[in-house]
Amino acid sequence: MQQKSFGKLPSGKRLERIRQSPNYRDGSFQNIHETEMMAEDASYIKMTADFLGKGVDREPTTQLPSIKTDLKSLPDSVPSLIWFGHSSYLLKVDGKNILVDPVFSERASPFQFMGSKNYSLISPPYSIADFPDIDMVIISHDHYDHLDYNSILQLKSKTKLFCVGLGVGSHLEYWGVDPKQIIEFDWWQIEKVFTGFELVSTPARHFSGRGFTRNNTLWSSYVLSTPSKKFFIGGDSGYDTSFKTIGEKYGPFDLTMLECGQYNTMWPSIHMMPEETAQAGMDLIGLALLPVHWGKFTLALHPWKEPVERVTKAAEILKLSVTTPLIGEVVELNNPFPNTKWWESIK
Repeated sequence: MQQKSFGKLPSGKRLERIRQSPNYRDGSFQNIHETEMMAEDASYIKMTADFLGKGVDREPTTQLPSIKTDLKSLPDSVPSLIWFGHSSYLLKVDGKNILVDPVFSERASPFQFMGSKNYSLISPPYSIADFPDIDMVIISHDHYDHLDYNSILQLKSKTKLFCVGLGVGSHLEYWGVDPKQIIEFDWWQIEKVFTGFELVSTPARHFSGRGFTRNNTLWSSYVLSTPSKKFFIGGDSGYDTSFKTIGEKYGPFDLTMLECGQYNTMWPSIHMMPEETAQAGMDLIGLALLPVHWGKFTLALHPWKEPVERVTKAAEILKLSVTTPLIGEVVELNNPFPNTKWWESIK
């Protein structure tokens, strides 16, 4: 019997729709620009050896600081964001609770006995039980560090709407989410999700897959417009011209959430280097950048805090505002954003 956390590949009418997508060719979804998973000169043997090796400072040696915010008591009158490490965060804006890429299992893996452990294993600062009812969950793609089986099982009874890329709804339905609660997006698809709220799926440069096959479901970034704010919700993506295109079409943004971490020169096309993350923030015409995709899991070879060190340095050169909250800290979106370098005191 298949491990249920792997999910289920699209079939039937869902697969028929996928095959009609201009982004689906030769039996799989394609990036806008030609994208190799690995650099031409990369060695799989060396990469495997490096991953098995200890490395230098790849994980913090002490638990990261966090703030335990009462998520159920956040005021509707103050638009806010709370980051939970990696790519999971809650937006409380214009009366709606919007949760992005919720991953609250101990491991970003189909199995909870193997795979990368989170940095807060002994006392996780948050669980799904801490959340209020959720109006919308947004999923960027179906990799395990963005789409978490255990979190979805707990969220499905307290969430009104799930917004995902084409094909990802197959996983959710398999796990018991009502199909009427799911909207599947192709790139550039626009949906009025609530009164005054518009969500647009925009391109990303990445890939998908939870098993041995890749690219049967679509990976996305999103533009979220609310009555008072506009956000760019970046999934995983290598750097390309899409950021500039999106910025010209939808910018400026009050805040851009962009991946910054789990990169390497051996896979330069599917994840950004921190300097590229800062440039993407500029391309998007973002008024401020929240670097995500770091601070919770070790999924690459770099030191754990190198991403935020490099991106803040690059942003300073570009004169781009960056916010670096603690895990669980409330970022009030109408006030100056927190930008303390809290990681400097962590080993």
